[in-house]
Amino acid sequence: MSITPELFQVSPSSGVPIFRQFVDQVNAMVASGKLRPGDMLPSTRDVAKALEVNMMTVSKAYSRLESEGVAERVRGLGMRICSSPVLGTVTERKQEFKDVAKKAIHRARQLGLTDEQILSVVNKILKDYSL
Repeated sequence: MSITPELFQVSPSSGVPIFRQFVDQVNAMVASGKLRPGDMLPSTRDVAKALEVNMMTVSKAYSRLESEGVAERVRGLGMRICSSPVLGTVTERKQEFKDVAKKAIHRARQLGLTDEQILSVVNKILKDYSL
């Protein structure tokens, strides 16, 4: 299966480098099962055009995905998602998630959301990723 470049979104004003935003989105799609081993990523040109970013930014993201073992270059075809084992113990992975969740919860509190509202958002996201 090939994925379309329009599936990705970047926010130039977020403070996170655009290449990192793209890498994080690919990693999230792999983790959720939306991208599976063998799926092809769109060309750097197509992604750059869809996201309105420099092709070198996308190339840097693809190089990072390759160095992390998430994707591999296939001569004449582009980038393919690799089959890779889950890295780290359950405890390590839970700690990594906890670090990310703390930031999200802090932001939710800044937005004035209650525990119930935060849990509602998390449950919706979990439901969406289960599809």
